[in-house]
Amino acid sequence: MESFDEYIRRRRPPPSEAWQRYLPLFPWIVGLMLALWFLSDLTYTVKPYEQAVVLRFGKYHGTTMPGLHLKVPLADQVMKVSVEEHGLRLPFGRPSRTEDPINLRQIGLEDETLMLTGDLNTASVEWTVQWKVTDPARFLFRFPLDEDNRFAEGLLTTVARTVMNRLVGNYSFDEVIGPKRSDIAFEARRDAQRILDAYTCGITVTALQMQRVIPPDRVKPAFDHVNAAIQQKQKLENDAEATRNKLIPEARANRDKMVREAEGYSSRRRAEANGEIEALLAKYHAYQRAPEVTRQRLYLEAMQEVFQGVKDKTILDADLKQLLPLLNLDSKGESSR
Repeated sequence: MESFDEYIRRRRPPPSEAWQRYLPLFPWIVGLMLALWFLSDLTYTVKPYEQAVVLRFGKYHGTTMPGLHLKVPLADQVMKVSVEEHGLRLPFGRPSRTEDPINLRQIGLEDETLMLTGDLNTASVEWTVQWKVTDPARFLFRFPLDEDNRFAEGLLTTVARTVMNRLVGNYSFDEVIGPKRSDIAFEARRDAQRILDAYTCGITVTALQMQRVIPPDRVKPAFDHVNAAIQQKQKLENDAEATRNKLIPEARANRDKMVREAEGYSSRRRAEANGEIEALLAKYHAYQRAPEVTRQRLYLEAMQEVFQGVKDKTILDADLKQLLPLLNLDSKGESSR
């Protein structure tokens, strides 16, 4: 009688027969895997800060916006490009991972920032550039696709430094550190964009700002003295302007007062002259009507005015023959008649 182990060994099929049993399932497994791969390759998702460039059989087909999209498996190739805004501090460019952009000036790289101005002085100039990709297709066809955008930033750094060196050389040192900073930034952004457009690289410079425009460390003490003198000059000018603003209104007020007084005096004198003229004309007309009466009246009025100003008076009769006996010469004018 055979044992249980021998019975199991006798009933078990040979290995070749077990493999052949599962062989019909392989096409289904492969088909399922192909179907899953086909379904997974049928759609793609573009993130909110990206745009996708679709190549169909290696030829540009279109650019898609953020969201879920369909594509043709095996025929379409999707290349995603970040369209968010990037910042670049120049003239250093992007620092390496071991460099601190804040301490770049402290590790001997100040010479990178020096630029020659129009009056043959040097200025330490630093600025920032904000840029983004506005045409992903041109960007991909112009630069190799990399996550850090090193090639694009290299081109942007070269263009920006070239433009900035030329513009700084058009102005004097005082203009670069003072009133022309905004003009230089505006012109640099415009010229840099013009050059990038000539390269058809799909990059747009959104902003360019001047950060640090200072004299080199070697001449900074002398510049501080000059700046202090300029500030003192401005202070004196402001004080003088304040005094001027205080005195001019006072002078104008005095001028207006004197003008009004002169106008009043002129009006008064004109009225008095007109009144005198009217009085003389009235006397003249009266004289024409009655010459003798008018002459007598004018004489009496004149005598009245004369006598009003005389304190002691001696009145003599016109018919008196002897004058001396009537005058008391020793009384000092006390006698009167």
